Amino acid sequence: MSNNAAINFRDPALVRKAGMSALQKELGPVGTAYFLRQFSVGQGDYTAKREKLLAGITLDDIIANVREIDRRKP
Repeated sequence: MSNNAAINFRDPALVRKAGMSALQKELGPVGTAYFLRQFSVGQGDYTAKREKLLAGITLDDIIANVREIDRRKP
C-alpha cells in the first residue's frame, strides 16, 4: 500500500494497516515492536493527578527550585 491515493484515510483500519506496513518496511519487525512500545493509552485521570500534585505550588516556587538545581550543578 505505498500509493496514498489507494488509502481511504477516513477508515481507521486501513490507515492502521498502511501504517503498520510502512513501519515494518522501514524498521523491520523488531524495530516496529520497539517503536510501538513507546506508546500507551495510559490510565487514570491525568488532569486530576496533576492538579493534586501541583496544588499550592506557585511560579515563584518553580523558579526557586530551578535556580537551586542550577546552583548544585558542578
